[in-house]
Amino acid sequence: MPEKDGATTGSAVDAGYRWVAEWERHEATWISWPHNANTWPGKFTNIPHVSEKMVRTLAEVEHVHVLGGTPEATAQAKAFLSGAKNVTIHDIETNDVWIRDFGPTFLLSNDGKKLGATRWRFNAWGGKYPHERDAAASAKICSVLTSQGKLLSDGEPAMDSFASSLVAEGGGLETDGQGTLMSTSSCLLASTRNFHWTRELIEAELMRMLGVRKVLWVDGGALAGDDTDSHIDQLARFIRPGLVVAAVSYSSNDSNAEKLSLQRQHLIEMTDAAGRPLDIVPLTTPPPRLIQGKRVPESYCNFYIANEIVIMPTFGFRETDDLAAGILQDLMPERRVICIDASDFIWGLGAFHCATQQQPAVKV
Repeated sequence: MPEKDGATTGSAVDAGYRWVAEWERHEATWISWPHNANTWPGKFTNIPHVSEKMVRTLAEVEHVHVLGGTPEATAQAKAFLSGAKNVTIHDIETNDVWIRDFGPTFLLSNDGKKLGATRWRFNAWGGKYPHERDAAASAKICSVLTSQGKLLSDGEPAMDSFASSLVAEGGGLETDGQGTLMSTSSCLLASTRNFHWTRELIEAELMRMLGVRKVLWVDGGALAGDDTDSHIDQLARFIRPGLVVAAVSYSSNDSNAEKLSLQRQHLIEMTDAAGRPLDIVPLTTPPPRLIQGKRVPESYCNFYIANEIVIMPTFGFRETDDLAAGILQDLMPERRVICIDASDFIWGLGAFHCATQQQPAVKV
């Protein structure tokens, strides 16, 4: 098969791989250390402290790989994370922290014994921001994993990566691990991403590269202030097969209310790859909040499921913060919901799911 930057351009499915759910066991989480002050104008000072808390929390339950970003940021990450166990800092350049979107989508072989990855094309949400280093980071992450020298018993490398020609971001893709994928047309079908792609071609590529059998186009929803063209991880998330949490507005006066209500109705009418209707649980967003005169896209759907824990963003509005934490804890009793203040972090227009990427554990 032809290769591109160390990755085959063949089908991940034909090679025996599938995309697994976020709640399956992790080997590690990957994050990118913050260094771009332009992402949080006027509020950057607190951002490394938030990232430190996230890394140290995750490192209690799984290994954490940190991309340094720049030489200066790498040095800062080492200082902030001094003494932390289960943390590896890599000298990999980045433009920003949103590794969910520019990093690889990790896969597992069907027997669970081999790690794989799909590498999408990344153009910073339709060319909105500089992204040359982010676009190159996915290949470097895969190179780190393949260069660890691990071989299977037959001498084959313990990881394969697959390069797709589709422009996509991880935050725009959500799976139940059983063949169902949720996404939005406004993201994947945007002319600034995949101008010559039809919906049918995109579905075929997602099936070829992730092993999904059905794509649910969850259209209609949107968050004011969002710059991703409505990533699904801000709007609706699987908790387990057949169960979805979906963002709804705190008040009917919110400009998001009508769109989120329409999205919820669409979800109620959908079935997953197994033909099951979806059980939809609302996650109420906080009332509208402005930073420096601009609306920020606050959503509790931007949580991250790790081994034994769930990291959930809070936004400083106690009523909805507590409500969302209680709902997620009830829905995932086997994990502990840990809340981290994202009231400054969200000024970068993303939260903790956007800033993480899970690497599933392989069977030993």
